[in-house]
Amino acid sequence: MDRKRRSILTAAMFGSLALPQVSWASGYPEKPITLIVPFGPGGATDNVVRAMAEKARRNLGQSIIIENKPGAAGMLGVNQISKMKSDGYTLAIAPDPIFIIPYLQKTQFDPVTDFTYVIQLSGYALNVSANINSTIKSWRDVVEQARARPGEISYGTTGVNGTMHLTMEKISDIQKIKLNHVAFKGEAEIINALMGNHIDLAVTAGSIASMVEAQKAKPLLIWTRNRIEKWPDTPTLNDIGIDLVATAPFGIVAPRQLDPAITSKLHDAFKAALEDEEIKNLLASLNQEISYLSSDDYQKYASNAIQTSKSRFSSVN
Repeated sequence: MDRKRRSILTAAMFGSLALPQVSWASGYPEKPITLIVPFGPGGATDNVVRAMAEKARRNLGQSIIIENKPGAAGMLGVNQISKMKSDGYTLAIAPDPIFIIPYLQKTQFDPVTDFTYVIQLSGYALNVSANINSTIKSWRDVVEQARARPGEISYGTTGVNGTMHLTMEKISDIQKIKLNHVAFKGEAEIINALMGNHIDLAVTAGSIASMVEAQKAKPLLIWTRNRIEKWPDTPTLNDIGIDLVATAPFGIVAPRQLDPAITSKLHDAFKAALEDEEIKNLLASLNQEISYLSSDDYQKYASNAIQTSKSRFSSVN
């Protein structure tokens, strides 16, 4: 009897293990999702993400609450999410500098281990603009005035060691000029400072477009590979002899080890949003292109970018 009882118990135990397991993520999402935007309200990133979040909400069946956490070239937002519970209810927009800044200064996150890469969305038409009333009318004027008055021509970006800042420093180094960097929390602040003549140059994405259309600002230099249709007279970096493209693509990340089923749901919802005609038109109005990468490809992109930064900046820290 003991042997028979043991056989029955063993069969029951293994039989229960063989039953199909239902993922706890099958009902996701069951409450609103928070999406952290690491820049201030009113900038290109904020405008695009809010519109995408509304489209994604329709696919997910839950509200997506935008929470702005500006500062430190976009690092404050990803600092916060790296410490959050990995349940799919807190996400963040990841700016491209997350692959660079940890190898230039101390951060609260490790881009290798602290994130689940959900989807890459778009890149920026980063550019340098001047107030239309400025004596600076072209990039050549910038170079000439900077050489005449080293360190006096100021430019604004969204933070130290971000793509905007590092690219401007590289341009300055190549062209042997010295500019004065001023860090802001977001593009809206940068544009306000430019319009108020508090800075000489603004480094922004597409949010400057409305000022250009209103003839209040003039784009001097754009960092895309090719000239853009809206500003055909604005030279690229290649046009001024610098072999460089800086579009700083951004995407959505979640805390580490997010359930693959949740990752898939989020990816699909935001991919559908990215393909919506209203979103395409919004991106076009901001001179932005879709830079879609799937979850797997975004992870590969991140790994490659991290290795490049480790090699490039290994002697800094």
